[in-house]
Amino acid sequence: MPIAASLRRLALAAGLALAAGLAINLAAIRSASAHPHVWITAKAELAYEAGRVTGIRHAWTFDPEYTAFLTQGLDANGDGKLSPEELQGSANEQAANLAEFAYFTKLKVAGKEQAFAEPQEPRMAMEGGKLTLSFLLPLKTPAPQGRGVAAVEIYDPTYFIAFSLAEGADALRLAGAAPGCSMTVTRAKNAEPAVASAGQSMTEAMFEALTAAANYGEQFANRAIVACP
Repeated sequence: MPIAASLRRLALAAGLALAAGLAINLAAIRSASAHPHVWITAKAELAYEAGRVTGIRHAWTFDPEYTAFLTQGLDANGDGKLSPEELQGSANEQAANLAEFAYFTKLKVAGKEQAFAEPQEPRMAMEGGKLTLSFLLPLKTPAPQGRGVAAVEIYDPTYFIAFSLAEGADALRLAGAAPGCSMTVTRAKNAEPAVASAGQSMTEAMFEALTAAANYGEQFANRAIVACP
C-alpha cells in the first residue's frame, strides 16, 4: 500500500491523534469498542559510549491485522513474500514521519529531557505474519549520565496505539553502559482505560476529543530507570 500520509494525520481528520506513519482506511481497523486500535510489541536498547547516553535503538512489532494493512501493495515482484528491499522505502518513510509524534519516546538524563536527532538505520522485516520496524534514535547531543539517573518512557499519549514490552529480560537492555549500572523496568498496565468519574464510560467520542497534550496514555507507559554508580 503506497504511503500518502501518516496514520496520525489521517486520524486527526476524524478527530483523533494516531501514530504510525501510514495512509490507510481508518474505519476498517477501528473496533466497536474504545481504544486502543493498534498494538505494538516493543523492544528497546539504551546505548552508551564513553559514559554518555547516545540514543535508543527501537524494534516495534505490529499486530497481525495492522501488519496486513501496512504491507498492502509492497510485494513488488509478486512472489508472495516481502523482502527487506521491498520494505525499505516504507521503513524510511515511517521512521521519518515519527518525528512529528516525538517517536513515542521520552528520555531524561540526570533530570533533563533529551532531544532526539533524526532516526538512523530504519529497517523492516516480516516474520510469522507480523511486521517489525527497527531504527536507531540518536540524541542530538550525547548526555553524560555519571552517577545520575536515566529514565525512558515508551507510550502513545492518545492511547490509540498500545505499546507493550516483549516478553523476557531483553525487552529493555543497556548497551555499552558502565559496569555496575542497573535498570528497573515497569511494564505498561494491561487493563482497559479507567473510568474518569463515577457513572461515566470511556466512549470513542471521548477519545476523539483527546489531543496529545492531554497525555491520557501516560498511565499505560512502559518505563525504565537506569542508575549508575
